[in-house]
Amino acid sequence: MPTNQQKDDQHREMFNIYEHPGHLLRRAQQISVSIFFDELGDELTPVQYAILSQLALHPGIDQVSLAGLAAIDTSTGASVCARLEEKGLLERRVIPHNRRQRALTITSNGTRMLENMQAGALRLRERLLAPLSPAEQRKFMELLAKLVRENNAQSRAPLAVPGP
Repeated sequence: MPTNQQKDDQHREMFNIYEHPGHLLRRAQQISVSIFFDELGDELTPVQYAILSQLALHPGIDQVSLAGLAAIDTSTGASVCARLEEKGLLERRVIPHNRRQRALTITSNGTRMLENMQAGALRLRERLLAPLSPAEQRKFMELLAKLVRENNAQSRAPLAVPGP
């Protein structure tokens, strides 16, 4: 039977937000976004960068599928794509056989911007993982990827697995 001290310790731990993985993940995201803007500037948001990066890998993809690959909801994906189009970084064209969808391609300006951001993206990764040893970095990335992968179905915007 737990002692009063053990019960108090459990109670304190339950309310300590720094014992909750969700809070720590939110803090890690805040830190990551801050370093993102330090290293990559403010021309793109992290979500815009994710969309543009996925588009570079999947030219001609439709907007809904691209949102799935970036793990964002389709309405956010549509507004992000519209903003990227306004910036001249991607083009949207109606798909002839499905007039409700848009095929997307990255523009030469979009490709150039991503290329110019590569060094900053590498510095972002290095800075974010710097407190960990190389072995810890590998293990952390492995565990973080597993956490995301195994909880994907719980997301309001699950990551879509790319088709063939």
